[in-house]
Amino acid sequence: VQLQASGGGWVQVGESLRLSCEASESILNFPGMGWYRQAPGLQREWVATTLRAGASNVADSVKDRFDISRDNAKNMVYLQMNSLRPEDTAVYYCTAMKRTSNVWGQGTQVTVSS
Repeated sequence: VQLQASGGGWVQVGESLRLSCEASESILNFPGMGWYRQAPGLQREWVATTLRAGASNVADSVKDRFDISRDNAKNMVYLQMNSLRPEDTAVYYCTAMKRTSNVWGQGTQVTVSS
């Protein structure tokens, strides 16, 4: 599978962005799809997951501000990010979760300026 993330950009504190991830094959082929992020000098961290079975989860650090969704018919996964903060600045990566490994797309940069 190939994953193409888009939607990143430069925004000011409090603004919103919607990231999109387009998969080259059906996302139903994977138990889960998700988003991770990596800020400069830090390890990649998990942000949100949407499961094939229907459930979804988001990290406590972004709960109440971020929401993950999916469109199975379009092979798309989205990350709606509201009330953005400077600490949300990072490269955001889409991932397809297999049982024992993940497939990663290229990242999309999100910069939140105060």
